[in-house]
Amino acid sequence: MFSIDAYRQQWFGNIRADVLAGLVVALALIPEAIAFSIIAGVDPKVGLYASFSIAVITAITGGRPGMISAATAATAVLMVTLVKEYGLQYLLAATVLAGFIQIGAGLLKLGYVMRFVSRSVMTGFVNALAILIFMAQLPELIGVPSLTYVMVAAGLAIIYLFPFVTKSIPSPLICIIVLTTVSIALGLDLRTVGDMGELPSTLPVFLIPDIPLNLETLMIILPYSAAVAAVGLLESLMTAQIVDDLTDTPSDRNQECIGQGVANTATAFIGGMAGCAMIGQSMINVKSGGRGRLSTFCAGIFLLFMIVVLGEWVKQIPMAALVAIMIMVSVGTFSWSSIKNLKDHPRSSSLVMLATVVSVVFTHNLAIGVLAGVLLSGIFFAWKIAQIFRVTSTLSEDGTARTYVVEGQIFFASADDFAAGFDFKEALEKVTIDVSRAHIWDISSVAALDMIVLKFRREGAEVKIVGLNKASETIVDQLAIHDKPGALEKLMGH
Repeated sequence: MFSIDAYRQQWFGNIRADVLAGLVVALALIPEAIAFSIIAGVDPKVGLYASFSIAVITAITGGRPGMISAATAATAVLMVTLVKEYGLQYLLAATVLAGFIQIGAGLLKLGYVMRFVSRSVMTGFVNALAILIFMAQLPELIGVPSLTYVMVAAGLAIIYLFPFVTKSIPSPLICIIVLTTVSIALGLDLRTVGDMGELPSTLPVFLIPDIPLNLETLMIILPYSAAVAAVGLLESLMTAQIVDDLTDTPSDRNQECIGQGVANTATAFIGGMAGCAMIGQSMINVKSGGRGRLSTFCAGIFLLFMIVVLGEWVKQIPMAALVAIMIMVSVGTFSWSSIKNLKDHPRSSSLVMLATVVSVVFTHNLAIGVLAGVLLSGIFFAWKIAQIFRVTSTLSEDGTARTYVVEGQIFFASADDFAAGFDFKEALEKVTIDVSRAHIWDISSVAALDMIVLKFRREGAEVKIVGLNKASETIVDQLAIHDKPGALEKLMGH
């Protein structure tokens, strides 16, 4: 339930740390926003304006304080074909529609689908992202002057050692300040933020996508919008769960869906591309002390201020400083204990985690990796539940009646074992099927029950089903055919 006091606390309960953390995140957002714009095939300002807008709006409307949302690679790669074939205006229109879809998902309470994501999938997701974050830094570490390695090493030393001096100032911020000062003072020939692309020098302006408003346009953008909405929500909700665990605080997943949708819809009207939560920047924020909405808001405001007002200074920040920060994020994000736990955890859980990692790293698509992990988790779970099933029976003293007792879950994976637990050739007058210790779940299990009843009747036995719980009774009443006229004749081929 919404509480104005709690909301106020999320804004002003951690002011100093939130402001400083927001500053660090803003600096880290700049090169990534430019890079994601290049991936999507649009001008760098499209990603930069989007990162500003999405961060500010999700700070106000989102459901996870302290989480950073901005333009991301996950959504950018989905827009490449649309931009190539139809241009920027269609990308903006698709972003508006994606936002509406996300708002709808939040209103329909679809945020709760996260309950179907197992801990193994979460661990795989985190590990895969850590690997991708590190891999994204490799272009800045391959074929560069040897001085770059010295600066990255120095940056890492500052990040990890400065907290022993004081924790009042985030060490990543000190890393950026020191390395930038040294680079400018000594005139070092290093790759800088300015080499990533041109920074905009003006504020964004309101615009309406210049496209025909007809069904044809809707059919063009809908597939892209649906994909962006789904991937954006998936990454945002997964990241929210990670921040929940790191900060030991809860989030409102459905509100986060709405917040992401509002942010994407509004962002398109200032010329920005779609985005979602970013685990790397969220980790930077949390590790720099950011906990509240103010940190996310400041990240967006500082980002806009730096690119528009301080652009000439920001351009001189060496990429080595930002690479050092992202390596720190990668190392801190990876769940090192999961490697040790491979031999201790159930084999199925370890396989799910590894499959998620491999799928994400191989495809660079978070949605595919997570869906693969969820699918495997479901298969392993179904297989495990299907094993906890048995059918036992007792014969009456006169040998004319048998009672079968069914125990466990009857569904598609156990339906064959259910049917195999009965002897149809035994000469009996009465058969009682006791399902008081079982639950009938789906059409496969109802079909198996039909077949069992009809086969016994074909052999001349009177069949009685007892112990159906309310839910099982409902699905049997709706779907079963063994009491319908002609069922036995159909089984006997007449």
